[in-house]
This record gives sequence, C-alpha cells and structure tokens, in this order.
Amino acid sequence: MKISLLIPVLDYDIVALVYSMKNAMGKVPEFCEILIGDDGSTAEFSEKYRSLETENIKVISSEKNIGRAAIRNKLALEAKGDYLLFIDADVMLPGTAEAYILKWLPSMKVSRVICGGTLYHESAPGDPDKLLRWKYGKWREQKSAVERNKHPHAGFSTFNVLIDRSVFSKIRFNEELKQYGHEDTLLGYQLKKAGIGILHIDNGLMHEGLESNREFLNKTKLGIENLSKLYDKVTDKKAFSETVILLGFYNKLKFFGLTRIMAAIFIRYRDRMEIRLDSSDISLLLFGFYKMSMFCTYREIHNRKKITPVF
Repeated sequence: MKISLLIPVLDYDIVALVYSMKNAMGKVPEFCEILIGDDGSTAEFSEKYRSLETENIKVISSEKNIGRAAIRNKLALEAKGDYLLFIDADVMLPGTAEAYILKWLPSMKVSRVICGGTLYHESAPGDPDKLLRWKYGKWREQKSAVERNKHPHAGFSTFNVLIDRSVFSKIRFNEELKQYGHEDTLLGYQLKKAGIGILHIDNGLMHEGLESNREFLNKTKLGIENLSKLYDKVTDKKAFSETVILLGFYNKLKFFGLTRIMAAIFIRYRDRMEIRLDSSDISLLLFGFYKMSMFCTYREIHNRKKITPVF
C-alpha cells in the first residue's frame, strides 16, 4: 500500500517541511511521493515550490486561487498512492519524518480514514496578538486519540489525515464551499452518512501558522457563516448536529426559544466582545459565547431564505 503526501499551499514557505518529508521517502518504502498544491500563490512563492521538484516531488499549480476544497480534490486526482495523506502547509514535525510516516502504517490495516491530531506549543506565543488562536487551539483542537475516538466524526479534521483513495474518490471535498470554514465538517458528516468509520491516533503535527487575533476573528466569521449555510443544505440535520458541538448548543437554545435573544445580544455587543477578544485578556468562555450568538444571528438571516437540502 503506497502513501501520497498532499500539501495544499498559498503563499507559505514549505521548503523546510518538504525537505524533512523528503528524507523519509527513501527510508519508508510505502511513502511514494509528495504533491504540492500551489493554489494561486504569488510568483515568489511559486518559484520556491518549483525549486523543490524532483522525480517524486511534484507541484500541481492553479493560476488563480480556487479554494481549499478544489485544490485538495485536484491533488487527489494527480496522486498515485493507495492512501492520501493530507496535511496543512503551516505544520511542523515534532519528531522525524520517518517516525511520522511509519506510525500510520499499522492503522492502515484496520481503518480507511485515520486522523493524526493537532499539536500546539506548550508555552504561549511571544506575540500577544496571536494569543487567541493559540489558546483556542490548545483548548479545542489539541486532544488525545482516546478523547477524539469518543466522537470520531465530530473530531474529524483534514489538518493531518490519511484517507483511503477509494473512499475519497466517492466523497471528495465539496467545491461549492468557496470561502473559508467547515469543509472538514461537511466531509466528516458525509463519512458518517456513508457508514465509514474514522480512527484517531496520536500522530500529531504542530500547528505553526497562528493568525493574529483579528485575522482569526475574521476567519471565525467566515466559518460560522458557512456552517449556517451548510445546516440548511444537509438532509439529515440530526446527524450533522452530532458532528458539531456548537450545533448541539444551538438546538437547545432553539428549543427554549432563546436564539433571537442571542442574536440581539450579538448585534448590540459585537464590537465590545471583539475588542475584548483582540486583547491580552482573552476569555475562551467569551469566545464561545461570541461564536454561538453569531451563529444565532446568521440563522435568523438564513431562515428568511428558502434553501433546498442537497447533502
């Protein structure tokens, strides 16, 4: 069984990462290639990616930015491996590439979809402007395999995931999602609906590319908006809600008739909440409330539109 490593990237320096991974290629026979998905990067970065090309390292380019879902699908079509190893560009190996690749092999015998996990540095970033992303990642994303396997589809992420090629060819990423947010959630839901299990193991990669507080708040907005649109489009809202913790809370608020109150609070206090979240005194409890009230606001907006479920 061969593994293709797929790295979608946009204007991010992955030279060190690719060289590290390249060192494992000759040591692990199952590791057959590295494909870099250049999703409309500037000429400076595109040239860097091209300089990495060898017989087993190839760049798949898109002249314009086609989005996270489309570039991943494009990489999968070009890959030769039986298993597709998707990782984000802004990762760092906590150990050797050889150890990282070898750790996937035993799980390939028992599961067709395997998530390795996300890691964050123990100490807070020196730049306080990146504190929100680090705190949230440590709290929500860095979980052991034991914890993630309790609700495997809810813990699905393409940050660091190995997928059987035959499974991916049937489901793929939905390219209708153009803006940032919840591509992983939809794919996890589709795997659940298809009856395909997910195995979580402890084979994490370090998340290095922390956004500034303001950038992360902007990405959160895009993600929450996408989530609300997806909620309208899925055919099985119960199964979809089981893959997203926030939706479970939303359904409880809806049952008690509190969603409009939450939306009103968001509209009135949004600026104050964002000022607090873009500071050195960050409250994750407030961030959770911020996301929930924002989602309620988008639900009020999207409920006025008639959308036919398609997924």
